[in-house]
Amino acid sequence: MNTKAPSQIDVFVGSRVRMRRLMAGLSQEKLADGLGITFQQVQKYEKGTNRIGASRLQAIADILGVHPSFFFQEGDDASARTGAGDTTREPSEISSFVSSKEGIALNRAFLKISDPVLRKKIISLVAAVAQTPETESSRAGTSHAQDLHG
Repeated sequence: MNTKAPSQIDVFVGSRVRMRRLMAGLSQEKLADGLGITFQQVQKYEKGTNRIGASRLQAIADILGVHPSFFFQEGDDASARTGAGDTTREPSEISSFVSSKEGIALNRAFLKISDPVLRKKIISLVAAVAQTPETESSRAGTSHAQDLHG
C-alpha cells in the first residue's frame, strides 16, 4: 500500500494553525464548530494530513484573528537564515516549541512584561543559560561518577 506523505508546506501551515489556535485559547472542537466541520478534520489540518483550501484557510484566519499570510510566515528573521549553514531544521523546531504548551505559557508570561529593558535582560539571561552545555556536563558527570564507582 503506497500512502502519500504530507507536503512540508501543509505540515508547516497546519502547525501554524495549531499554534495560533492554542495562543487564542481555542480547543479543536471550538474551531471546528466555527468552521462547521468535525474536530477530527481540524486534527488532520493541524497535522498536515489534509490540505487546507483557500476559502477554509480564510475562515480559519477570520476565527483566529489573523491574516491568512500568518500561516505561511516562519518569523521575522527567516530571510536572514536562508543560505546560512544548517538552518533548515530551525524554523520547524521553533514552530514546534512555540506551539507546545511550554512555549505558549512562556510567550504569554513574557508578553505580560511591559518593561522593554527587563525583556532584553531576560533574553540575555536565557541566551547565556542556553550557552551552558548542560547535556554535555551531565553526560560527563555521569561517566565520571561511573569511573569513580566502577
